[in-house]
Amino acid sequence: MAGLALAGIRKDYGRLRALDEVSLEVADGEFCCLLGPSGAGKTTTLKVVAGLEEPTAGTVRIGGADVTDVEPTHRNLAMCFESYALYPQQDVFTNLVSPLRSPRHRLPEAAARRRVEEVAELLGIDALLERSVTQLSNGQRQRVALGRVLVRPAAAYLLDEPLSHLDAKLRATMRAELKAISRERGTTTLYVTHDYVEALSLAERVGVLDAGRIRQVGTPRQVWEEPADIVVARSFGRPAINVVSGVVADVSGPRFLADDGALDLPLPGRRVRPGTHVQLGIRPRDLALHRGAGDVPASAVRVEGTVYVLEHLGRQAELTVRVGSCLLALVVPRTQVAGLGTDDRVVVTVNPQRVHVFLADDSGRRVETPQVTEAAG
Repeated sequence: MAGLALAGIRKDYGRLRALDEVSLEVADGEFCCLLGPSGAGKTTTLKVVAGLEEPTAGTVRIGGADVTDVEPTHRNLAMCFESYALYPQQDVFTNLVSPLRSPRHRLPEAAARRRVEEVAELLGIDALLERSVTQLSNGQRQRVALGRVLVRPAAAYLLDEPLSHLDAKLRATMRAELKAISRERGTTTLYVTHDYVEALSLAERVGVLDAGRIRQVGTPRQVWEEPADIVVARSFGRPAINVVSGVVADVSGPRFLADDGALDLPLPGRRVRPGTHVQLGIRPRDLALHRGAGDVPASAVRVEGTVYVLEHLGRQAELTVRVGSCLLALVVPRTQVAGLGTDDRVVVTVNPQRVHVFLADDSGRRVETPQVTEAAG
């Protein structure tokens, strides 16, 4: 196995810049996820690593060796495409065994069959080995495509949204299996997804890609709790993080004041120049709901509002509360919303230590430390 490294990758298609100075390192044996919306450049990044696309600028290294100009067949990478890329005229077994019959990875027929059967059982398609791929569902085809990657040895695995066509239950099962496979084999894996749950549950590190640029690379905890900017913060969580525009005021210490004045809370530990326009980010799970002012601790930072939308989701409920012109989403136990209806008055409390503050400029950078804030001006 070997690590991967991208340095200053740029990819232009005419006037369109698909990748802009992308730099990313995946350590030997590491499982790294590249997260981003459609059109962010995730698949293009994989194709550049695989050699299927030539970068306009920058270098690709595998195991420390520069392979930027090396043909794909000599990079010893295994890639799973979102579009399956199966042989439609062949059955499942033949599709799975094909890498083990190639000159580069050929195994004796008995060993190849054992290997295919092991992977097929792992993916839950062992009963489909004799079936034509044209008779499979999309989810089954995707598992075959993933299996064809896993049967062969490779310096690294490149996986392009390999679980996107699976149902929710199977997707959760396969996430666990992929994590176990990576841990047991020590494989170097670059995994592309638009699903933040996959990224957080699978990866040792996550790279957030947006509009062809890497916004942050960090552990799941870091990208969740310490997003580098507003784009990263919005990439994680469902419901999405609440974002409120406002300004920093200085009344016995820095305070956030929403544009309409309806939200006013302290910003402890943050040195932000008074008058600085910022965006406040509050994750729905960091807000608490109270039915009335009487059960709110005296020291709590509170705001009052009215119920705008209420959705029951099993044991939990998603609640949207209107506070002035702001809409704040909360996730609370279902028992807390019993009897609540639209336009009912409620109290919402927030821990100022759990909020995120971002500059309201083009950078959207996080206000974290005095040094960062003062440098940002």
